[in-house]
Amino acid sequence: MDPTEEKTSKTVDIYRDTWVRFLGYANEVGEAFRALVPVSAVWGSYAVATAYVTADAVDKGKKAAEAHGDNPGRTTRVAVAVVDTFVWQALASVMIPGFTINRVCAASLYLLGRTTKLPLSVRKWTTTAIGLSTIPFIITPIDRSVDFLLDSSLRKVYGEGEKHE
Repeated sequence: MDPTEEKTSKTVDIYRDTWVRFLGYANEVGEAFRALVPVSAVWGSYAVATAYVTADAVDKGKKAAEAHGDNPGRTTRVAVAVVDTFVWQALASVMIPGFTINRVCAASLYLLGRTTKLPLSVRKWTTTAIGLSTIPFIITPIDRSVDFLLDSSLRKVYGEGEKHE
């Protein structure tokens, strides 16, 4: 097979293979900036990330519907695709990373306040920098942990041995 044919035959998942994927990280950025911005801005970042999660789940449901046509069990397959994607994305893109960055930033701000004489504004900017720099390091371990969690629980309920693609 010609390499150019291989590239064109692979479909691009807009929610996982393009810049749109970064919208799922909006809340981590919001949490990193929590010390510097109004709380409403942080909540806005969660709204962006939640919209991304919902859109990806709906997209996977539509793809499952197309793949299963009018076959028996179509509704179940669509429901499984939506639930699996939504739960995975909610945990791996919003809840766990948001909590992690929130706690890293809170601990950083506290420790900087206790151990340095830096002005508050410098401590807040340093906390934000620490939070932002933490994001790339937490993504893969969280993704793998959520895969393990779902493989060990929810996916056993609906009979999927591995995540829905």
